[in-house]
Amino acid sequence: MHAFLKTGKLGAGPAGPGTSKEKEAKKKAPTPWVEKYRPKSVDDVAYQDEVVAVLKKTILGGDLPNLLFYGPPGTGKTSTILAASRQIFGDIFRQRVLELNASDERGIQVVREKVKNFAQTTVSNTRPDGKPCPPYKIIILDEADSMTSAAQAALRRTMEKQSRTTRFCLICNYVSRIIEPLTSRCSKFRFKPLASGILQKRLGYIAQEEGVDYDDGVLQSLIDTSEGDLRRAITTLQSASRLRVGESITCNDIYEITGVVPDTWMAGLLEVCTTDSYQKLHDYLSTLVAEGFSASQLMNQIHDAVVGHDRLSDSSKSAICERIAMCDNRLVDGGDEFLQVLDLCCVLMKELCQTHNSTCLDNQDQFHL
Repeated sequence: MHAFLKTGKLGAGPAGPGTSKEKEAKKKAPTPWVEKYRPKSVDDVAYQDEVVAVLKKTILGGDLPNLLFYGPPGTGKTSTILAASRQIFGDIFRQRVLELNASDERGIQVVREKVKNFAQTTVSNTRPDGKPCPPYKIIILDEADSMTSAAQAALRRTMEKQSRTTRFCLICNYVSRIIEPLTSRCSKFRFKPLASGILQKRLGYIAQEEGVDYDDGVLQSLIDTSEGDLRRAITTLQSASRLRVGESITCNDIYEITGVVPDTWMAGLLEVCTTDSYQKLHDYLSTLVAEGFSASQLMNQIHDAVVGHDRLSDSSKSAICERIAMCDNRLVDGGDEFLQVLDLCCVLMKELCQTHNSTCLDNQDQFHL
């Protein structure tokens, strides 16, 4: 009865050690490895020497220009500016930095209200603890290439008027989608795809820290399937570790998670294309598509196989690559996957058979000579 009068709930006793255990469990909640191993400082950013040098001078007391980061996904664009902002502002990071990405509404109204209001607020040059701090704020517009042209045009005037109190950092994959008046107001830095050695070193470090066992060639498989995207490689590694708890990760596990078509299927497809039999090709593709492989992924691997093919002439490679572009465009427009793959493979079969027949004729001529 005393407990009920005290807490309002029958059977509820005084707060004991159970609540502290619950708090500890919440604190130790699992986090994605991408966030766990995100660079905490500018020095941790790998393979982007130019932008790191500029940001280091800013941290040491220099002024920061408006920035435009562009490059492939997963190369560290967002991580770099967030790490630099944390080093510059310290404990007041949340008050000095406004981050907007594609999940936020970023139309012209948001630029006129939210961004403009944040940019107009003045800030001091000292932190609450008395340490010196730059007298400006940072607005990070992630995936800025998805903003409308009207919103980008409205942002142009704000960047000019609030240049004393606000710095902008635009992040995008395609710099051509940013209007020229914005690019001329920013220092542009291209983020290069991470080198194979950098990826292998980072993935090996994460696997060692997490106690993940893997077979030989797994890290190289991760690098090949991620195509220089470190974020994608780390996510795949975490998924594979959850799939094989207490077991060693194999290359087949990586291929299954990423949806890559195995080499045996690709070799079989090229072999069927040399038979010059439409029925065999149709049956093989029916089985291949029934396995659930992505048509886009299959086209990418066909492209790599064609470009590296020794016997195909340049004209044959160009004809096949042109058909790959056409079929990929149809897929984007909602075309049927099986029909597009069949169309592409018919062109591939035609070019392979022509190459094979011409090679046989050349060999016969050499024999008669």
